[in-house]
Amino acid sequence: MSEAEEIRAAIEARFEALRGALRIQRERRLWLEVGYPEFRPVFDFVAGDLGFGQLATISGTDEGSDLGFIYHLARESGTVLSLMTRAAKGEAVASVGDRFPGALIYERELVDLFGAQITGLPEGPRYPLPDDWPPSEHPLLKSWQPRGAAAPASEGAGAGGPDASEGTDEEAGDA
Repeated sequence: MSEAEEIRAAIEARFEALRGALRIQRERRLWLEVGYPEFRPVFDFVAGDLGFGQLATISGTDEGSDLGFIYHLARESGTVLSLMTRAAKGEAVASVGDRFPGALIYERELVDLFGAQITGLPEGPRYPLPDDWPPSEHPLLKSWQPRGAAAPASEGAGAGGPDASEGTDEEAGDA
């Protein structure tokens, strides 16, 4: 039995509802998506009992009405498990900084860039956005529009369209 198959068997033995949920993407690369209510017990099990003792990073995704959180956990063998969960926008998720203190910087990114609500995240500086960035603007949300940004161009406008500023071929020949 390969390492990935052993990990799958251990997860399925502990969490019967996850039977068939672990995807082996390729050698040493695993993917598991769980509902948020099951997230912390699964996270603690894989980080503790299964030896995924390194948190490489946490990725965030805008999933429409939900935010996705992908915790990339690694073993000393080099096997990486990407553990994903989702929460409704505005719903709080708990910090994992109690298990991995280095998670706090990634969680600050999720707050700044996606507007994630993370309970247990200690007060601290913003990251990575500057302190004067408007707190209600989260630039990795699909709905975000930069202040002062022009509305998307309508069809027919743009290069060669009626609002083109390069001038005509006749004008170019006069230069």
